[in-house]
Amino acid sequence: MRQYTIRRESWPLLEPFVIARFTQNTSEVVVVEITEDGITGVGECERAEAFEPHMPDTVATLETARDEIERGVDRMGLLDVMDAGPARAAVDCALWDLEAKRSGKAAWQLAGLTQPKALTTAYTLVLDTPDAVAKAAARNADRPLLKLKLGGKDDIERVAAARAGAPEARLIVDANEAWSVDMLGPYMNAMAAHGVELVEQPLPRGQDAALNTVEHLVPICADESCHDRATLKDVVGYYDYINIKLDKTGGLTEALLLAEDAVAKGLGLMVGCMIGTSLAMAPAMLIGGLADRFVDLDAPLLLARDRDPGIVFDGSVMSPASPNVWG
Repeated sequence: MRQYTIRRESWPLLEPFVIARFTQNTSEVVVVEITEDGITGVGECERAEAFEPHMPDTVATLETARDEIERGVDRMGLLDVMDAGPARAAVDCALWDLEAKRSGKAAWQLAGLTQPKALTTAYTLVLDTPDAVAKAAARNADRPLLKLKLGGKDDIERVAAARAGAPEARLIVDANEAWSVDMLGPYMNAMAAHGVELVEQPLPRGQDAALNTVEHLVPICADESCHDRATLKDVVGYYDYINIKLDKTGGLTEALLLAEDAVAKGLGLMVGCMIGTSLAMAPAMLIGGLADRFVDLDAPLLLARDRDPGIVFDGSVMSPASPNVWG
């Protein structure tokens, strides 16, 4: 019989992480360990309820699946046992890691993917005043790709400030549902004028059809509106890309299936993350290898310290994760 353990962890951030909905000063995660025949697989997810109280309690959700997990449910069976979300992501990634260690094959081989290569991640500039954004952009102007968090009012000024601070960097923006339908036209025009390459989740989930009322001068990416295959239908025809986050899909298994279906429906792929350690980024890097142009797995760079061993970063370039980290 398997051993199944759940552990809460808190990792301090270098500075507050501010988006339109909340501010966080720590990364609050759960680590799942699944041990079988003396071999242990590990996975990590964010405790989303720590920052968004309406979300389900992650540890409680993990406990509800204990019997099935300890009896030996596999990754595909897990899709029927647990709903999509952070808790399932931690279990799913632990099962991938366990399978890799038991088989002697890397997770990318088990998934039928090509061998991972180094990825260039976006680096996030948090929601702040235009003056502070300009200074943050200037400090990071040597990074190839910056991602600016927006909040609605003053967003055009924020984007102009980021562009002034880092004139040569590629720039993408994430509104986290903060725009209104009335903002779409003028804001999209401004994004195009400042060379923004992608606009992530401009409107609240459920208002997606309004995106067809404006010309997509800049590609628009779904995040909160698309979590898994069940919600993919909600964004087809309105968005150009989807942002695949393992904490939202409920793990790598669903993420790979979602990526396949999204591409078949003509959507581009971005990979993103919650604020976690290298243990959470390692499986997401396998989706990063499928992404078109946009990888956003910079969370370890935002931590005061990461796991040891962890993913090796050279600026914004991530080396493939060592099996000592995951998979």
